[in-house]
Amino acid sequence: MGDIFVRGARAGELAEIGELTVGAYRADGHVGDAVQDGYAAQLRDAALRAEHAELLVAVDADDSLLGSVTVVRPGSRFAEISVDGELEFRMLAVAPAARGRGVGAALAQAVIDRGHALGVHRIVLCSLDVMYTAHRLYERLGFRRLPERDWKPAPDVRLLTFGLDLTA
Repeated sequence: MGDIFVRGARAGELAEIGELTVGAYRADGHVGDAVQDGYAAQLRDAALRAEHAELLVAVDADDSLLGSVTVVRPGSRFAEISVDGELEFRMLAVAPAARGRGVGAALAQAVIDRGHALGVHRIVLCSLDVMYTAHRLYERLGFRRLPERDWKPAPDVRLLTFGLDLTA
């Protein structure tokens, strides 16, 4: 991960971040090709995420975008499952061409580091039940399933919840 750096998103790259996020989800079959796909529109709107959450990006030594993640506080616009004392992350995406380089791990670790800096006791996230590669990443980083917090935002969509307890 020596050639991967994580930093805050910049205003001039929000459109590119949105397209990268949609492209990553689309490459895995998690959003459709239709322009009307509601979740694709949410993924594309990095500007709104940056306005209501902390948007982090992974870049290489040339400052080319490799991936992004949205860091969410409880009760904020993009919070789904976090409660007081937790930090949540959503929409972790790695450009297909950058996969296998540790980009996802670098982004997740940045969220963990942010959680330590903020003094929260847990990092939480939801993941589609079919995102097996992501699940393996989270488990390697120490996240554990929180099945009592799984939920279904739509009848055919099942989200699994993972959490990482942080030590003092």
